[in-house]
Amino acid sequence: MINLIRNENMKLAHSISTWIMVGIVVIMIVAVGLVSRFAGTEAPKSDWKTDVITENESINKNIDNPEISENRKANLTKQLQTNEYHLEHNIEPIQGESLWGFVEGIAKVMISLISLFAIVMAGGIVANEFSGGTIKLLLIRPSKRWKILLSKYISVMGYTLLMFLVLLVVSSLVGGILFGFKEASMPFIANSNGKITETNMIVHIVQLYGLQCISLVMMVTLAFMISTVFRNSAMAIGIGVFLLTVGTTVTMLLLKYDWSKYILFANVDLNQYIDGEPLVKGMTMTFSIIVLLVYFVTFNVISYIGFTKRDIVA
Repeated sequence: MINLIRNENMKLAHSISTWIMVGIVVIMIVAVGLVSRFAGTEAPKSDWKTDVITENESINKNIDNPEISENRKANLTKQLQTNEYHLEHNIEPIQGESLWGFVEGIAKVMISLISLFAIVMAGGIVANEFSGGTIKLLLIRPSKRWKILLSKYISVMGYTLLMFLVLLVVSSLVGGILFGFKEASMPFIANSNGKITETNMIVHIVQLYGLQCISLVMMVTLAFMISTVFRNSAMAIGIGVFLLTVGTTVTMLLLKYDWSKYILFANVDLNQYIDGEPLVKGMTMTFSIIVLLVYFVTFNVISYIGFTKRDIVA
């Protein structure tokens, strides 16, 4: 298995497209950072306490509005508690033009791009073996088919996590260089059901990126399954990109139906349980994790059957 994984990693390492994708990720991070730091005229920086007090006044007005939903009111109350804690303990909230603000914000911009690159890699890693005829060279080895399949899956997942790690490290460096490292030690204020705690900011960032990584894993697994079953890289990449583009939009249109909570794209963003409210009322993080596990197992079982049980056409 180790030799199979090493072989797949060597294929990826010798492919120029592998490093082009990583390079694009780095260039995009630097470009977004430079635009955020230097584009436009710099507005005079206001006192953060004044901004928080103004925000609290707006929140109180919205809470008193009888037309807002209970979930919305609960989220506003939670935000109000967090803001008051910031004021009471003199802890500045995360600002957009700061080290951690940039690291948080760039994740939302770059996750879709990394997902796209991951789909391209996953969609071709199996299908290209069939289209190029090299699958026969792999199968004449003594290794079992499931080991060959698993080695490819581990390799493409490792490449995806590498791009994710590049995003985290480079965005931290760029954010620190452009906005300063003076806020590196500031805590993150977490509010869990009204209980406020101070958390290490690095732990918060790792948690944020870790939850974002789940959507990447699911999209890679989906594209890998399509590549294995249909043995066509264009179809695997096309379907993967299509679902990545319209999946969330279609899910939003179907939210009026209770069964929409079982759709994959309604569950991939686990940050919805930390930063806001679930897409469908009644959903919990435990429920989403179970749904994701069911999809994950299903995709991999289909991949296994498609690769190990079908004959290789000569």
